Amino acid sequence: MTQKTKKLALLILMFNMFITMGGIGIIIPVLPSYLEIFGVGGQVLGFLIASFALAQFLFSPIAGDFSDRYGRKKFIIIGLIIYGISQIIFGLANQVWILFIARFLTGVGAAFIMPPTMAFVADITTPEERGKGMGQLGAAISLGFMIGPGIGGFLAEIDLHFPFFASGVVALLTALLSWIILPNVQTQQEHAVANRPPRENLLQQLVKSVKTPYFILLIVVFTFSFGIANFQSTLSMFLKLKFSYTPADIAIVITVGGFVGVILQMFIIDILFKKYGEMKVILINLIAAAITMFLMIFVNGYFVILTVATLFQIATIFIRPAVNTLISKMADRDQGYAAGMNNAYMSLGNMIGPALAGVLLEWSLPSPFIFGAIILIGCFVLAYGWNRKNAPTIIHAEVK
Repeated sequence: MTQKTKKLALLILMFNMFITMGGIGIIIPVLPSYLEIFGVGGQVLGFLIASFALAQFLFSPIAGDFSDRYGRKKFIIIGLIIYGISQIIFGLANQVWILFIARFLTGVGAAFIMPPTMAFVADITTPEERGKGMGQLGAAISLGFMIGPGIGGFLAEIDLHFPFFASGVVALLTALLSWIILPNVQTQQEHAVANRPPRENLLQQLVKSVKTPYFILLIVVFTFSFGIANFQSTLSMFLKLKFSYTPADIAIVITVGGFVGVILQMFIIDILFKKYGEMKVILINLIAAAITMFLMIFVNGYFVILTVATLFQIATIFIRPAVNTLISKMADRDQGYAAGMNNAYMSLGNMIGPALAGVLLEWSLPSPFIFGAIILIGCFVLAYGWNRKNAPTIIHAEVK
């Protein structure tokens, strides 16, 4: 594959992830007000987000495995179609159970987009380029999640249903664009695994992941996703209940933090990886995320809330590409499987975190943030201990 083709492929993959995460972000400031139409609150919000993550948890390993066998492109397109249709269904819903079905299907679509996309980036980059490629993909994810809430808050001023329709239509158009432009890449992995017997079921894959060299990193993915999901899933409801923020107010809080984080990620993430290594970036930002999450329960005033939320989002934006890069480097040839497991563990954290956070929020407003901060500190302790014990292996992976 020529460098020009690689660059085109990377741009399309970044755009796909931008649209996917933008569609997720677009509904965040809208959901608290949207759920009022159905007469429900924080607990349902938490379980809706958990249903999305449950679908990702169940289907991400399948998508990763299938993309290893049959190529990345077709599953990315299938995922975008499912994603787009489900977003439209969510906007048309008139019953709470329809919201849950639509949200689950959105998670299925995202599961068929994300692992093949991460594996695609690994296919078209060398180990030396991997950190930069994952950083650019991470920037697209963060940019989508950053711009999405801003667009959602604006579109909600027109109609509360409109953000869901817009997200669905754009995803379907992106599927068409990917079908036309995204190249088909025959990878070494595809040659190697095409004739292998089918991989084990999800439970067997999870058990086997224990034996991988990057297993503790998967646990880190689970724990920090669990902690972060507490923040992300309850922030909009927290701000609405405590400060009576509108969808537009919430959108600004989320958007500014995401924007600053993306700018920093685009220009310094690769430098940080090369100078300090992915593991140090992970450890430092886990502490930063825990501190800022805990501070949310004490802050008052729009500017202070905006500042603390921004610092939290910067920390989490740096963690994700660092973990993704290190797992990819340690995965060797099974990039699709590693990406699927990465997404599965992340989804498991994203599933349990919001469900528990929704219950905690209705019990006590500060409790999700306190609990999430404790989980992030626990994640730091786990990662730090593993880093001390396996330093030579990690250093070898980081310099690949």
